Parts: sequence; C-alpha cells; structure tokens
Amino acid sequence: MQKSSVVVVADKTSLKRPFIFANAVHMALCFFMLRLTVIWHRDLIQTGKMVPSISVAMMYVIEVGCLLLSVLGVFGACKGKRWCLILYAAGMAVASQTIIIRTALSYQDVYEKRVVREESKLLAMMPLTGPNKANRTLLHNIQEELECCGLIEGYKDWGASIPASCNCHYPGKCVRLRGIATLGAPKNQYVYREPCLPIYLSELKLAFSLVMAIQFGSGVFWIILLAMSIKLMGQIKRKQEFIALIQSNRYVPGAF
Repeated sequence: MQKSSVVVVADKTSLKRPFIFANAVHMALCFFMLRLTVIWHRDLIQTGKMVPSISVAMMYVIEVGCLLLSVLGVFGACKGKRWCLILYAAGMAVASQTIIIRTALSYQDVYEKRVVREESKLLAMMPLTGPNKANRTLLHNIQEELECCGLIEGYKDWGASIPASCNCHYPGKCVRLRGIATLGAPKNQYVYREPCLPIYLSELKLAFSLVMAIQFGSGVFWIILLAMSIKLMGQIKRKQEFIALIQSNRYVPGAF
C-alpha cells in the first residue's frame, strides 16, 4: 500500500504531461514554419529571384533540427529515457543561446541599415515622371496595397500622369484634384492624400520588429523547455532510484 501511494503522488507532481504538451505545441509551430519556408523557397525559384543558399539551408536546418529535438524530448519523457532528455537539453541550450545572441547582434543591421537601404532605393526613383517600367510596377503595387500616392509630396510627385493606382475610394483618405494644382490631371479626380514613403518605411520597421520579437520569443520559449527538461530529468532519476530501493527491499519510509 505504501508503494502505491508514493507513486501516485509522484505522478501528480510530475512535469511529464506539461512537458509533452509544450513540445507538442513546439512541434506544431516548427512544422508550420517549415511549411512556410518551403512555400517561400518554391516561390523564389519560380520567380527567378536569387537568395543566398546558405541562408535557405540555415532556415531548413534550424526548423528541422528543432522539430527533431521535440520528437526526441517527447520520446524521452514518455519512456523515461534520461539520455534522450540530456541530448534534448543540450540541443535546446545551443539553439536558444544562438538565436538570442544572433537577434541581439543583428538588430541594428536589420532595423536600421535595411530600412535605410529600402528608403534609398525608393528615393532613387524620383522624379516619378520618368521611372522605368519595373519601378512603375513596384510603385503601383505599393500604392494599391498601402492606399497612398506618390512618395514625398503625394500625387504631385506624378505630375500630370497620375496613375490609376492612386485613385481613392475611401472618403477619409482622399483629396479632390481641382484647378491648376492638378498640373494637367483630370479635374475632380479623387486620389489618396498621403505619400507612400513614410507609410512604407513605417510598415517595414514594424515588420522587422515583429521578426525580431518572434526570434527573441522563440529563444525564451526554448529556455523554458530547457528548464522543464532539466527538472523532468531530476524527477525521472528520483523515481528510478525509488523503484530500485523498493525492488531491493531496502526502502525506509520517509526517505523520499
């Protein structure tokens, strides 16, 4: 009777189920990110865009590695294999430290240098009265997506050739062209009031910040999983030692 009651208490206080659940969530996230990476990589190949092969390979290695680590951790928790949890903890320690340090070191480069690079690329298109066809397509897409017109001074950047992508259908965002201000554009035409450059840069900064936050959050989540695995290893060790004592008939009540 004493053996049965002690084992039940140990099961109730065990991290086994929370650890398995946390890793199940982690596996689902890893699989989702892996699927997005495959779709993104396939689209790049189809459109002919060049991406460093090392960057793509690193993404696949990290996502597949984390997926396999979670499988290893769940197996170790279910079977009570401490060696599986040791490998799991080592992998999570390396992964969490790598992504947190990498995020901290690359924040300035991603958030500042890339934003400045995109801003310079757009400003190089000025004046908008004579950009090449590729730039026109890019600007039209930006205007339609962000509901804006022009880059710096709004519709005035386009001169007399205001494109259809500037046409506004939302009263709160429109300005009505009239008189000489249209510079030859059709009178009474409604176009978007706001220029695109400030809105585009703001959206770009927000996207970069979200990416950095996701990476840092992943590192923190991996640290939590690491701590849970270490705690679970201790519980498995104590349980194995207790069972060994019971089987050797040397159990002393109150020793555990």
